[in-house]
Amino acid sequence: MTTITDTSLLRLLQLSSSTLPVGGYAFSQGLEYAIDSGWLKNSEDVRAWLSLQLQQSLANTDLPLLTRQLRAARIQDREKMIYWNHYTLACRETSELRLNDTAMGAAMVRLLHHLDVPVLLCDKQEITFVAAFAMAAAHWQIDTPMACQGYLWSWLENQVAAATKLVPLGQTNAQQLLAELLASIPQVIDYAETVSDLTIGASLPAVAMASAWHETQYSRLFRS
Repeated sequence: MTTITDTSLLRLLQLSSSTLPVGGYAFSQGLEYAIDSGWLKNSEDVRAWLSLQLQQSLANTDLPLLTRQLRAARIQDREKMIYWNHYTLACRETSELRLNDTAMGAAMVRLLHHLDVPVLLCDKQEITFVAAFAMAAAHWQIDTPMACQGYLWSWLENQVAAATKLVPLGQTNAQQLLAELLASIPQVIDYAETVSDLTIGASLPAVAMASAWHETQYSRLFRS
């Protein structure tokens, strides 16, 4: 059964908040291109796009990697942290997706230094957001299922916020979209627990192509 102390809950809210200064709001992860190109035209299209990523990409890649780096961070196993951090980078299919992860990771590491959270990886390395999130969650004694929920919430809130600007969606529609997608999070986390070391990874070609083409999109609101 999932349990969490009051202090850990407050830390989880801090860690997954949209106000955390790590720059997640600056990236659309290909969503901007998909909307600009007409692939996604309304709230239902965006729901299907994000739902597929939750169930196929995050469930098979981000969450299994997060749980392994949490495990390593709790016992301060730097060798395992380095291994899974490199593995995370290898799973990013475009330079934009890699930049998204490393830019947010670098920002998180700077923040962790200010919050007196030990950073187990050398600052000279490219530290992913997944690894930095895991180090913070381990230090603040946030258990694995709750850390996974916070990570998914952070990703989902940023993506829906991007869609709100790009489609555009009204605030009510955006909240309805969030509610629909949040309902699938427990199943996504349960599935991620079944992913073995040898099966970590996923490829969504349309997302990868949208992310790659976004790098040369004529006009952009989001970073590439």
